[in-house]
Amino acid sequence: MRLNPPAWEVRQLVEHTFLHLGLSEQTLENLAETILLREGRYLARSYRVANFMAMWLVEVGILQFYDGQGRMLCTINLFQEKKPARAAA
Repeated sequence: MRLNPPAWEVRQLVEHTFLHLGLSEQTLENLAETILLREGRYLARSYRVANFMAMWLVEVGILQFYDGQGRMLCTINLFQEKKPARAAA
């Protein structure tokens, strides 16, 4: 079974990745987050700051990062990154 990570966890990953891409913590204070709904379905979240953008495609578990010219910088598969915890017997 595939579980989507919580939105706060993905936002932390977005912030960490933007820092890795060279943005400052001060710049990240202006991070804007938008939720995309279509016909009542939760499809995606986008994160924008300083000409950079990240897009979380919720159903497929992909997080993609773009620069100001629209070039894809990296992709993270959230389903592979998060391993399910084992239940205690």
